[in-house]
Amino acid sequence: MPKTRPEPVRDPQADHLLTPQNCAIVLIDFQPGQYATVGSATTEEINLGAVTLAKLAHAYAIPTIVTTVAVDMGVNEPTNPAILDELPDVTEIDRTGVNAWEDADFRAAVEATGRRKIVMAGLWTEVCLAFPTLDMLREDYEIYPVLDAVGGVSAVTHDVAVTRMVRAGAQPITSLALGCELMRNWARSDSDLYRVIINDYFRRKRATGAAQGDRSHSPVE
Repeated sequence: MPKTRPEPVRDPQADHLLTPQNCAIVLIDFQPGQYATVGSATTEEINLGAVTLAKLAHAYAIPTIVTTVAVDMGVNEPTNPAILDELPDVTEIDRTGVNAWEDADFRAAVEATGRRKIVMAGLWTEVCLAFPTLDMLREDYEIYPVLDAVGGVSAVTHDVAVTRMVRAGAQPITSLALGCELMRNWARSDSDLYRVIINDYFRRKRATGAAQGDRSHSPVE
């Protein structure tokens, strides 16, 4: 018998997996100066995941925090417009320190979401992502680093940071996997939210990978 109906929706608040109702998204220091010093991934690779993450945040109305460092000091530039364009209702929180969790405004914004599952990405992996991850894990948050949306000064520094976070209890994820976890079932009425995003992901991937002969195709076009 053909299957065309979705399974029952699990409790979106109590689900141990991520849902739009039980998580928040944090984007840290996606600024030109940070991109320029990343050696573990290209700008295009980072943006492929980071823009997808921002699209998911907006489409599923997930509480989202965007933070920068040293913009008010006149040292750095704001967040990459390609990310901010997907988050029209989000205001950046600027800081002076490299560990976002030590900033009172950032901390208050996270606490105001009321969410304990925090999906997080930042540049660099080994500092701007790792430090708040390690601190927040100690305060009983569940942290999900989005590894295809981050980068470190080198492959070594990125890999060491990921190992450090995982050993402390972080649960790595990727942008498309997050989308599947939020969407959960193609027969649900809101599955088009993710269908649009995944098709956009593969279009952008083909565009940026054309020079390398990338033949990736979306499975849902």
